[in-house]
Amino acid sequence: MIVESHGSMSPDDYNRVTSRSNASVPLEQPRNGSVLNRTEIMSRMANDGNMASPIGKDRQHADMELMKEKFAKLLLGEDMSGGGKGVSSALALSNAITNLAASAFGEQKRLEPMAVETKARWRKEIDWLLSVTDHIVELVPSRQKAKDGSTMEIMVTRQRNDLLMNIPALRKLDGMLLDCLDNFKDQHEFYYTKSKDDDDSKKGKARNDDKWWIPTPKVPPNGLSDASRKWLQYQKDSVTQVLKAAMAINAQVLTEMEIPENYIEALPKNGRASLGDLIYKSMTEEFFDPDCLLSALDLSTEHKILDLKNRIEASVVIWKRKMNAKDTKSSWSSAVSFEKRELLEDRAETILLILKHRFPGIPQSDLDISKIQYNRDVGHAILESYSRIIESLAFTVLSRIEDVMHADSLARSSEQKRNQTKERPAKEDPEHVNPAETPTSKTLLDFMGWNLDQGETETVKDSKNDLNKPANIVTNKKISYIEKLENLGGLRSPTARH
Repeated sequence: MIVESHGSMSPDDYNRVTSRSNASVPLEQPRNGSVLNRTEIMSRMANDGNMASPIGKDRQHADMELMKEKFAKLLLGEDMSGGGKGVSSALALSNAITNLAASAFGEQKRLEPMAVETKARWRKEIDWLLSVTDHIVELVPSRQKAKDGSTMEIMVTRQRNDLLMNIPALRKLDGMLLDCLDNFKDQHEFYYTKSKDDDDSKKGKARNDDKWWIPTPKVPPNGLSDASRKWLQYQKDSVTQVLKAAMAINAQVLTEMEIPENYIEALPKNGRASLGDLIYKSMTEEFFDPDCLLSALDLSTEHKILDLKNRIEASVVIWKRKMNAKDTKSSWSSAVSFEKRELLEDRAETILLILKHRFPGIPQSDLDISKIQYNRDVGHAILESYSRIIESLAFTVLSRIEDVMHADSLARSSEQKRNQTKERPAKEDPEHVNPAETPTSKTLLDFMGWNLDQGETETVKDSKNDLNKPANIVTNKKISYIEKLENLGGLRSPTARH
């Protein structure tokens, strides 16, 4: 852009401002054909970051220097020494977006709005990195109308189709997540413990053993209100939709990336060797049930899940290469039929899809890491990294919401137990129980099945009856010594002893 003036610009001077770009229009003429006057141009420049004020100029100068430093690092492939040992531009952009997200969202441990400075820095710097996609274009046919009224077909530049579709969608998902965090600004029904040494945090230790660094959410003793519970469920559903959309875009971009040769050279020669006999036998059965297969495998740890995903992805790559090389004499060809290999590939893709949705937080597989590392397409690198960090942020927010809902569930269950304890009637005192209403219990002899003689049995029955009868107390009657002995049973002996 050339400005033919050395002092203050007059309206006539603005007419001499031109652009050397053949694909652009003059400065005063926007794309919609309207003409801006000098006052409108100056007002827009003044409103754009307070450029008219000294503070705005200093901030703009600092941002410009920071942007120069970042793009210089990207152009050098993250090798500021200039020794030529830097990575490719695609990987440098991918790492820059990943590092920016880690610095912006790494401290998002609670359901609360982001800091104003952090949010502003995130939006500003992600716009810088995404601006690269504006120059990744393709030629498309278009019709142009001449001055004489005739039309002709010409080729014009347009942003590449995948970027044109997915970049605005990812920006929308990004804004939805930030808005979701902003919605938790005015909530007062749950809070977080300040220290892990608090008594409240010790109660939730069993819940947060796997993530001890995250504050524990606390809710009122009787749980959240119905309105808050419904609102929290709505936020969870919204974040879930964002997570699914980001996962779909990321999976599509990874599918379009080329498989590097280094990964292919490390693969075994057949899919059975990659899967193992147990999984291969289950997948070749006539009636295949992926859920039954996954339930039979040990998926207790993240390492085992990732190992299964690596083996299945390796087998899919092997089968695809063999199907493409079936007409050529290659080491990848085999005697397995095309239909069977296609069926195995479809079943393996089904298992991978189930694993991705059942365990969304697992790390990237060896195939994904290899694709990202050796990718040379800048557009794919930006789409993959941007969708990946949105997926990670959505999973983090969803996990924080589930922590609050889990605390609410525990509080409600505890409240129900307390209410049941209060409403439960007190047990009757055994001293006030009527002996006549108690059921007759068996004696030890009856329980063991021992048979007594009739005389002894009658004696035992009489003794039972005598226990239930009130005692006859006579004070005036004199009892002789012989009668006392007879009453005590000293002169009687059981017949069973003889």
